[in-house]
Amino acid sequence: MLNETGQDTASPWHEGELAMQRIIGVVERMDGPGRNFIRKAMPEQHRAFFPMLPFVVLGAVDAKGDVWATMRAGRPGFMSSPVPEALDVDLRRDPDDPAEAGMEDGDAIALLGIQLETRRRNRLNGVIRRTDAEAFRLRVGQSFGNCPQYIQPRAAAFVRDPDKPAAMRPVHSVNLDDRARRMVENADTFFVASHVDRDNGERQVDVSHRGGNAGFVRLGADGVLTIPDFPGNRFFNTLGNLLVNPKAGLVFVDFETGDMLQMTGRAEISLSSPEIASFERAERLWRFTPEHIVFRPDALPLRWSRNLDR
Repeated sequence: MLNETGQDTASPWHEGELAMQRIIGVVERMDGPGRNFIRKAMPEQHRAFFPMLPFVVLGAVDAKGDVWATMRAGRPGFMSSPVPEALDVDLRRDPDDPAEAGMEDGDAIALLGIQLETRRRNRLNGVIRRTDAEAFRLRVGQSFGNCPQYIQPRAAAFVRDPDKPAAMRPVHSVNLDDRARRMVENADTFFVASHVDRDNGERQVDVSHRGGNAGFVRLGADGVLTIPDFPGNRFFNTLGNLLVNPKAGLVFVDFETGDMLQMTGRAEISLSSPEIASFERAERLWRFTPEHIVFRPDALPLRWSRNLDR
């Protein structure tokens, strides 16, 4: 893999991430942070963080190569770290979740632990070692934290047992209906999954948070989503992946109802479109064209409130 600085140890950045960093002239500046903050094991702070969470965001790739993002809930403690190189996740298989098809033994996945009320978030990727249908162990490939930028604070509460499945079945489609369009157009938060296959043959999956003011995602009449890329940490995990492999998966959550809208499709990065100027603070745009859409009513047993004092 390309090592821009000539140091002996390999850079953690892959070619797509380096290309994005090169475009804005920060390759050398980002080399040190990459080596210092992207680890092959979880620090103690992250190991203590994941067991506190009532949900986790996951990114997975199915056997067809389609990328899916999802959110899964469990009572705090459903995730634990027996050693710094592993995270144990106790989650029953969910046949309604299209991401399940990419969560078999040996599959590469990504996790985002995010605590909305405190705006903390930490990320992991690695390979599943599945022990049974109710649990798996993630062997850590990369572990790193993120800043709290663009996270909308919310407090979560359970409205049913997280082991109890939703009563309503998923609705599959190829076009966004009015209900789905409202979810996208009113959203202040969504999550995006992407992946690359690295030169050494290992698959690296990422799942990331995206946030802004309600309506920050523009939805065209043709069903294409236009998404601003705001100033950030310059890691370019998502855009770097999309530059190499344009496949992506998005999940939108209705925090008041527990509904989830999952879609897989293709993304295109726009670095110089005049439309960039119409998005306040945006540095570039990317567009996402859904190819398979899954609406899952009441999929999550949690409800979130913007009233953090309750």
